[in-house]
Amino acid sequence: MPRYQFEARDTRGRVFKGELDAPNESEARVRLRAQKLMPMKVAQAEQKVSGLKKVGGKGVPLKELQVFTRQLSTLLGSGIPILQSLEVLSQSQRSPGMSIALKSMVNDINQGRRFGEAMAEHPLVFDRFYVNMVKAGEESGNIDQILNRLAVYIEKAAKVKGQIKGAMVYPIAILSVAFLVVSGLMIFVIPKFEAVFASSGQDLPGLTKMVVAMSKIFMSYWWAIIGGVAGAVFFVINYYRTDDGKKTIDTVLIDIPYVGDLIQKSAVARFTRTLSTLLASGVSIMEALEIASRVTGNVVIETALIRAREAISEGKSLTVPLSKEKYIPQMVTQMIGVGEQTGAIDQMLNKVADFYEDEVDVAVSALTSVMEPLMMVVLGGIIAFIVVAMYLPIFNMAGSVQ
Repeated sequence: MPRYQFEARDTRGRVFKGELDAPNESEARVRLRAQKLMPMKVAQAEQKVSGLKKVGGKGVPLKELQVFTRQLSTLLGSGIPILQSLEVLSQSQRSPGMSIALKSMVNDINQGRRFGEAMAEHPLVFDRFYVNMVKAGEESGNIDQILNRLAVYIEKAAKVKGQIKGAMVYPIAILSVAFLVVSGLMIFVIPKFEAVFASSGQDLPGLTKMVVAMSKIFMSYWWAIIGGVAGAVFFVINYYRTDDGKKTIDTVLIDIPYVGDLIQKSAVARFTRTLSTLLASGVSIMEALEIASRVTGNVVIETALIRAREAISEGKSLTVPLSKEKYIPQMVTQMIGVGEQTGAIDQMLNKVADFYEDEVDVAVSALTSVMEPLMMVVLGGIIAFIVVAMYLPIFNMAGSVQ
């Protein structure tokens, strides 16, 4: 999400300068007003990435980040100073990006900067959530425990991400196979049948004529068909990267049976796990909600959390605004309400995250169980349609001979 620099004035006329994350400039201004600040200047900030090239907008693999976090936690827990720990780990990293970032951090710390500040200079490797957790650990003096908690969080986040990817692999593979099979029939098989039918001089059934015509179109304009499909995929991907596109597509997807259920449960699992981890580490509820809203992976859920954050800034409890949101399950708001009353909201959120991570596994299984027979029926139906269309003239010829 883009980061914006702002200059704003409060109700007493005092001028404040700072930065905040927002999908666009308009939303940045809305968030400032929600904090009782009148924006005067808002402009997108330039990302500083010291010593690390921004190649394709990617950082390091999630697995490598998790291993690094676990190793750093172990070293610090053993009493090894942060500087020495970073020097040791910088020599053993497989990812060039991580290695460069760690060496740069060592230089920054040597120059007097704090660990969290040095880490914040590498947003492609350590996101805002990670940096805020580290800063909270520095303030509380238990950074090794915070890093251990981070490692657990990354491990669970990777598990949920892997489950969702696994659910998407099967339909994509079946669609790819279906395209290749149909293409093979259209290019190699149907033209041979057409030659046989032409030599017989028999009038072809309408179904056969349609399939033969489709084959000719495919052979003549295959480049246009493939280009059209690729262009459509390219358009959807780029449209999804825009604010309006992401909002439109996310709104449609979350209402699709089975798919929407998986998206909702994975989003709830992500934001409750993130919010629990941040609150348990001492991060303020306002900062924690802002960060948690950006890891949901769905604009609909993100917007709900942003509205909840604005309501909290007005003095309301977290339960009140969330209970009004359509896509936030009632169980979540009830558990949060219990946590607010007992003062153990982070523990309640952690239990909710555990529950919904298990629910994601169930939703993936349900989606797969529906998709498998559906895709096989579709693929079988297409092939059966072509086979029947090709054999109809043969049956007619056999009937005329008798």
